[in-house]
Amino acid sequence: MSNFVDECNLSVRGGDGGAGCVSFRREAHVAYGGPDGGDGGNGGDVWLVADRNVSSLLAFRDYPHRIAESGTHGQGAKRHGKRGKDLIVPVPEGTTVKDHETGEILADLVSHGDRWLAGPGGRGGRGNARFLSNRRRAPKFAEQGEVCSDTWYRLELKLMADVALVGFPSAGKSTLISVISRAKPKIADYPFTTLEPNLGVVVVGESEFVVADLPGLIEGASEGAGLGDRFLRHIERARVLVYLLDLSSIDGASPAEQLEVLHKELGNYQPSLLERPSIVVGSKADVLTADDWGRDAPVDMVISSATNQGIDQFKWRLLELVQEARAAEPQREGFVIHRPEAVGVELVRDDDGAWRIVGRAAERAVALSDLTDVGALDYARNRLKKLGVDKALKRAGLRNGDEVRIGEFAFEYEEDM
Repeated sequence: MSNFVDECNLSVRGGDGGAGCVSFRREAHVAYGGPDGGDGGNGGDVWLVADRNVSSLLAFRDYPHRIAESGTHGQGAKRHGKRGKDLIVPVPEGTTVKDHETGEILADLVSHGDRWLAGPGGRGGRGNARFLSNRRRAPKFAEQGEVCSDTWYRLELKLMADVALVGFPSAGKSTLISVISRAKPKIADYPFTTLEPNLGVVVVGESEFVVADLPGLIEGASEGAGLGDRFLRHIERARVLVYLLDLSSIDGASPAEQLEVLHKELGNYQPSLLERPSIVVGSKADVLTADDWGRDAPVDMVISSATNQGIDQFKWRLLELVQEARAAEPQREGFVIHRPEAVGVELVRDDDGAWRIVGRAAERAVALSDLTDVGALDYARNRLKKLGVDKALKRAGLRNGDEVRIGEFAFEYEEDM
């Protein structure tokens, strides 16, 4: 089973808010103590944080759920509940977060430390001390904490490599990266040996850079042929491209034909890739002589991973291209999409035809510990009226007896309510 995972589903849930407390002062010599119920603690948030020490999305393959700690309930004597701990979820640098249903990009966590709030925690409920007023001297109700639900996302990883090796299957990419770095990819003499990207750190003098060995591309890869379409996105963030051409033409394609196909597939996937700094390298120079593979082959240099021919020159040339690309590009920055919290109320129909009032404020207005209490019901009715719920129901043309739901609370509509 592969240890590299570059796409996965993730379910997150913020911690539930703690419930507010219903309590009254009970002290000696105080005949009628006032309300002193404390508030519930807010639930913890779920944060996705880019971490350079995480190399893939493997951790989410078998365990896709992440849940933050819930807040604790309030207590008497105005003791508030403890806030739930935030849950930090490390992801690799270069992770893109998408809406699971629409595919909309919500966040792009490029650099170490970039963070995005994936699952806000629920608000803690207010204790009965919060509902004390001139009209309401002894409130016997409190708010329940907000209960969070699961939200699904789609995570995709685009490797953050300085150099990407691009070539046909069996062009020698895996052997090359094993020679110029300490990477130990699987190597065999048949197509599609590389089923997952491999990263290697190349040290040249006092400098170093990262090279990615990607699965081989074939004609039609940008349209789904072979394995290349799954990994083309890893090329997007590479600063320099190395077109590695097989001089032995083991499958019958000449170096010129290989380069033409590679240009075509990258151009079809993302035309701007053809403008990246690049170098065309002929591999397996030890197998045949220049007269055999053609002196007019479109290569900048030839190498042999088996004999180390041209390897040092190749590494120094890559370092030059990487340094030039690093100096020319602006600092890469991630981004997140900030969605304003929905305000107001909305009236929708449930599948069974009942009306449902949707809106955080409206749902909190009825999230009380005891709606059979006259004071609680009076508070809820006034809050809903201020939010414009009664006007919305009238505009929708509800009839007496229609069922209306708000969160877990349901009632029959009456025009003179």
